[in-house]
Amino acid sequence: MELELEGPDLKAVLNRLRRAQGQISGVIRMIEEGRDCEDVVTQLAAASRVLDRAGFAIIATGLQQCVTDMESGRANGEDPEAVRARLEKLFLSLA
Repeated sequence: MELELEGPDLKAVLNRLRRAQGQISGVIRMIEEGRDCEDVVTQLAAASRVLDRAGFAIIATGLQQCVTDMESGRANGEDPEAVRARLEKLFLSLA
């Protein structure tokens, strides 16, 4: 299964990942500066949520593409059940 992120889907995912990148850089800076533990953990949790949302957006796009491919007969010869199992495993990896 090949994921094709295009247009607004790609832009949204990249924006989320860039936001997480900025937050992680901020966490590193906070640790280097000896900032309060609670502030560091709060910022780290925010970065984690952004990464989770990016992952879910990627999986949602993949699910949509799989359904479209299966409906149009372009499932690349993959067993639909095997595709479903792989997508479920991906989804659960973020849970």
